[in-house]
Amino acid sequence: MNLPYPHLLAPLDLGFTQLKNRVLMGSMHTGLEESNDGFKKLAAFYAERAKGGVGLIVTGGFSPNFRGRLHPLSAQFSSGRAARAHRTITEAVHEHGGKIALQLLHAGRYAMHPFSLSASEIKAPISKFTPSAMSERQILNTIKDFSKSAELAREAGYDGIEIMGSEGYLINQFICARSNTRYDGWGGSYQNRIRFPIEIVKAVRERVGHDFIIIFRLSMLDLVEQGSTHDEVVELAKALEAAGVTIINTGVGWHEARIPTIATQVPRAAFSWVTERLKGEVSIPLVTCNRINTPEVAENILASGQADMVSMARPFLADAEFVVKAEQDKADDINTCIACNQACLDHVFKGKRASCLVNPQACYETELVISPAVNKRRVAVVGGGMAGMSCAVTAAERGFDVVLFEKSDKLGGQFNLAMQIPGKEEFKESIRYFTRKVAQFNIEVRLNQRVDAQMLKAFDEVVIATGVKPRIPAIQGIDHPKAIDYQTLIRDKPTLGSRVAVVGAGGIGIDVATMITEPEDHKLEDWLKDWGIDQTMSHEGGLLPQPHYVAQRQVWLLQRKPGKVGKGPGKTTGWIHRRTLEKRGVELLGGVSYEKIDDAGLHITLEGQLHILPADHIIICAGQESVNDLAAQLESQGQKPHIIGGAEKAGELDAKRAIRQGVELAIAL
Repeated sequence: MNLPYPHLLAPLDLGFTQLKNRVLMGSMHTGLEESNDGFKKLAAFYAERAKGGVGLIVTGGFSPNFRGRLHPLSAQFSSGRAARAHRTITEAVHEHGGKIALQLLHAGRYAMHPFSLSASEIKAPISKFTPSAMSERQILNTIKDFSKSAELAREAGYDGIEIMGSEGYLINQFICARSNTRYDGWGGSYQNRIRFPIEIVKAVRERVGHDFIIIFRLSMLDLVEQGSTHDEVVELAKALEAAGVTIINTGVGWHEARIPTIATQVPRAAFSWVTERLKGEVSIPLVTCNRINTPEVAENILASGQADMVSMARPFLADAEFVVKAEQDKADDINTCIACNQACLDHVFKGKRASCLVNPQACYETELVISPAVNKRRVAVVGGGMAGMSCAVTAAERGFDVVLFEKSDKLGGQFNLAMQIPGKEEFKESIRYFTRKVAQFNIEVRLNQRVDAQMLKAFDEVVIATGVKPRIPAIQGIDHPKAIDYQTLIRDKPTLGSRVAVVGAGGIGIDVATMITEPEDHKLEDWLKDWGIDQTMSHEGGLLPQPHYVAQRQVWLLQRKPGKVGKGPGKTTGWIHRRTLEKRGVELLGGVSYEKIDDAGLHITLEGQLHILPADHIIICAGQESVNDLAAQLESQGQKPHIIGGAEKAGELDAKRAIRQGVELAIAL
């Protein structure tokens, strides 16, 4: 039998055991680890991925002791009681023929509590607390704690563990001079600084025996000052292999690094070259990671010899059946991760349960259950954007007779605009997936169809998902030829002048400012240079002196609200947007009052002073208004419509809420 992705789907022999393919589901903290009844929900979450064909799953991080917890109430794995509780997870995975490893993570100076410990008493720039420097006794006890937790993981039924040695957590803090200024046997020379990870691996291997997987997450590219050089990474990798590591997994960037590594702006497989640099230096399998979200990308990495396995985390939030669909040569049926971070990382960093923007069932497998409808009725969904499509597809899956109306000539709604923004090209994958689901469920689609209440009389249920339109602010001269709303700009792509003012610095304003300053023919190498990443890896941490980017046009990004401009809607991505705009010379102005638009440009008041921005064009990104004129008409004829997505609430464009509302409503019908 010819496999569609022969390298990706090939088994991997580890000697004492075999993985059925080259896919590792990377560690993700979901928030279920600490919640009531969370392990049953975690078991269901991991079971779906094991059933979906993943070769090896890695859990979210569990601390080996109290001081290593990320938060005071974060998950810990250090007792027989914990091991017994985790059997719910391991048994669920093994029932579907999967393998699973427990990640052991000590936060070190990233811990958000006053009991934090690190190699040295140096506060992390992203933490509120200054850690205490670990004593010799605390170091030795922490090594024992790692080995004890590994032994308990084996008792719990895990097939292995992953030791978190990257991303700037405790082990990484010992390795790098940035956070290790010790003068004893655990600091100073590089050989002393890497004693800690090596001793942990030796202690773990001695405790668990030789037939247990030990993955070490090795920071191969720190992306911070005083980080490791490539030669140092090679030295440590060899020592880890000698100490008993089974697999080395690539880590890229500390959490405090000011370089994006997994957001949608990062090109696909942007860091596979980092893993490739270590190939041939060790004989154990190497795993590469970051922005691998399709079987084609993964296959190309493996076929070209850049790595022995690929790690994908968020793609398994988006689609639990990723591997099975690849095996069946149905890549077009995969719900592709768009790397938006909005429902996964943004949620976790706010202390909420993780999920997925394009798949709201992720981490809600026991709650958002799609079951056959008892009374199968006719359902009209008005609006073919993401809210409408998610509702239509879920309703059809339940057995309803669904008709989907769309006033334009194609489905996708606002995503048709979003996918044209540089760095948001992935959004087209969501349109592809949902459009395909619409076809597979034989949903009747009526394009170029404007709907009135009379047309909907024959339906039992009516869903209004008509989305939003640009809000046009009351600025004198708003109808001047220089003024263009964002939808017209993105849709029609008029030629812009060399000086552009963007009115509104929300998510859309940021996207527009990014789009109009994007250089042409931007390749991966250009992106890496823009962010100061050293592909030769000869500098410490893999950093080049930050290059200065000169924009081709002058752009002002303006907002009425005083304070920081360009934060963006995403908690974990806002800084990326802002840094990108700053590098491109975009002038960010907050606390602006808009006076008028005329031939001279945009007249504003800033800090009590009148200014004229000599803009050739003024792009209006001042928010949106709901489009739901149908509701009142339907109610007047005795029908009670369901309103979802932007039609219900405009605000910032929120695809996460829109898609989830569509699924939830369809389940509730």
